[in-house]
Amino acid sequence: MKRVKLGNTGLDVSAIALGCMRIGGLDEKSVKEFIDTALENGINYIDHADIYGGGYCEELFGKAVDLHSSIREKMFIQSKCGIVPGVMYDLSKDYIINSTDKILKRLNTDYLDCLILHRPDALVEPEEVAEAFDVLENSGKVKYFGVSNMDSMQIELLKKYVKQPIVANQLQLSITNSNMISSGMEVNMNTNGAVNRDGSVLNYCRLNDITIQTWSPFQFGMFEGCFLGNEKFSELNKVVDELAEKYNVSNTAIATAWILRHPANMQMVAGTTNKERLIQIAKACDIELTKEEWYRLYLSAGHILP
Repeated sequence: MKRVKLGNTGLDVSAIALGCMRIGGLDEKSVKEFIDTALENGINYIDHADIYGGGYCEELFGKAVDLHSSIREKMFIQSKCGIVPGVMYDLSKDYIINSTDKILKRLNTDYLDCLILHRPDALVEPEEVAEAFDVLENSGKVKYFGVSNMDSMQIELLKKYVKQPIVANQLQLSITNSNMISSGMEVNMNTNGAVNRDGSVLNYCRLNDITIQTWSPFQFGMFEGCFLGNEKFSELNKVVDELAEKYNVSNTAIATAWILRHPANMQMVAGTTNKERLIQIAKACDIELTKEEWYRLYLSAGHILP
């Protein structure tokens, strides 16, 4: 399993993180077997969120895996908070602290390795975030902190008040959803790909030692579907399948290898609950696409080289 640095912590973590958004469809035994499969394949970074299944996914995980045993030290567990579904985003001090306490109770663990702020709150008071982080760190409930779906200036605003390093930023990235890359490729162009929608967050994270954790690596649009095997992306799938045959892996491994090939040393969040698919995704760590292959995939998805 390829390892990447988590922010500026000095920690080496698995390049594949196990996203637990969909484990609610499994029973306890299947969850335990699934986690065992992940660990056997070198995937020990576990990604949760308090809204996954309305908290049920964390609760199920906490029942299926004994986090008071030695297995806890083999895992790096992170969760996210800040979304009140359908109502608002809330990054107030009390909400962050209370959410974390509930997360720990559901997971049946004493601490999180990392807490992620799930979405930007338009009404955020960064001083309150700083106070919440201090309380959680000083109490031993959270070791590290990160954000999700934030641009460079939103992170800068937090950093003005928060003393803890922001170690990760979860951002959507796939071969088809690559604006953070295309905006840097189509600089000064009157093209859709040139639109800077995120404050150059890719370069910002690289400059500030913030690990990018990519979500929806096989999706196009905003959860519109998977591009793999989709006739809408016939040219892309033609290249993906060709490379899958060359490297003797699945199409999911090629799509994963495309993300891992980027020199930003990103961490890919895999949301599958299929053990065999997870094993195939892990095989991407044994592949290093050539520069030409990486660009072939990029171009076949409809991007351009000006």
